[in-house]
Amino acid sequence: MSGFDPTPKKPTDADTVITELMMPNQVNNLGNVFGGVILSMVDRAAAVAAIRHAGRPCVTVSIDRVDFREPIRSGELVTCSAHVNYVGTTSIEVGVRVDAENPLTGVKRHTNTCLLTFVAIDEACRPTPVPPLDLTDPDDRRRYEEGRKRRRRRLELP
Repeated sequence: MSGFDPTPKKPTDADTVITELMMPNQVNNLGNVFGGVILSMVDRAAAVAAIRHAGRPCVTVSIDRVDFREPIRSGELVTCSAHVNYVGTTSIEVGVRVDAENPLTGVKRHTNTCLLTFVAIDEACRPTPVPPLDLTDPDDRRRYEEGRKRRRRRLELP
């Protein structure tokens, strides 16, 4: 694998979108999609964004609080949109927005948002540096500062 490239990357370069049709085998006895199905999609979308940014394998370190605002039903399309918010030396915070869509009516609902942290690893599975972010866009700079504050709070936890 190639060495570390310190060239800043735009967060949008790693944006990832995964969409999947929810099927009857993915729902509970109430007809709602299992939370674990959604979390798996969220983790996969975020992992791809982290790997794209790092240019190396990345592993999930944490998933921040997850609140399911609305149920998702069998037959709906679920879209997970992942965006890199913050990078540290070896870590990458990725935000994922989850939307459900009725494909017959086109009605979309925002069902939840998650924040995940990944660490880039080298061939020995040790943490390895990741490129910094190009923060020329004001929204990217704002997301970065918010991510930096969240990281500081996480490090203060026991």
